[in-house]
Amino acid sequence: MTDGESGRTFRLAYVPGVTPAKWVNIWTERLPDVPLTLVAATVGEVADLLRNGGADAGFVRLPVDREGLSVIPLYVETTVVVVPKDHAVAAADEVEVADLADDDVFHPLDDTIEWPSRPGQPAFTRPETTAEAVELVASGAGLLLVPQSLARLYHRRDLTYRPVLDCPQSQVALAWPAEATTDLVEDFIGIVRGRTANSSRGRTPPAAAGKKPAQRKPAPNRRSVPPGRQSNQGKKKGPRPR
Repeated sequence: MTDGESGRTFRLAYVPGVTPAKWVNIWTERLPDVPLTLVAATVGEVADLLRNGGADAGFVRLPVDREGLSVIPLYVETTVVVVPKDHAVAAADEVEVADLADDDVFHPLDDTIEWPSRPGQPAFTRPETTAEAVELVASGAGLLLVPQSLARLYHRRDLTYRPVLDCPQSQVALAWPAEATTDLVEDFIGIVRGRTANSSRGRTPPAAAGKKPAQRKPAPNRRSVPPGRQSNQGKKKGPRPR
């Protein structure tokens, strides 16, 4: 750690459905002197939060307004349909978009899935958030298509979900202010990308700081000759006495 990092806090934003615990745990092990603070943000506000200095880096859902941001796509999520447990879809292991053609499907305003055409029939309203849409599904007013992590996040005992095979998917990415790619940001990028502690880009591992260079070991000594004896090695043997 450099002197400039001492006493600092790394602020990590994340949107609903993203679980940063595994990366936070690795950060705590590698940089115990730099506390990591989690900042919950909605899909609509996370980009401005990063641009305005409210967080050092954040997990976002693509597409996102990339102005002023650096973005690394990370992983793609399966899209599922959320339905009441007594809905016909619940009897299947997986469905296709055509199976939903006659159902009313909610399209919340915070949806980040890019749809070339919306599945099913338009529902009577567009909820502000995915959480509100889930409540409407529970009332029997329609269905909802979301990334699987959001279906898990807003799980209810009276609802279930099934994978939808032939529809767009949501992608999660790591973003940070392009002009603030600090050493701490580089450290977190390394953690997310699975780099080991010794392979962080341009960083000196704490264990290696101040470590003396390895010294060459001396060559092993030849077999010593006990006192009072001489080695006959290399001497010519004379005639044996008669």
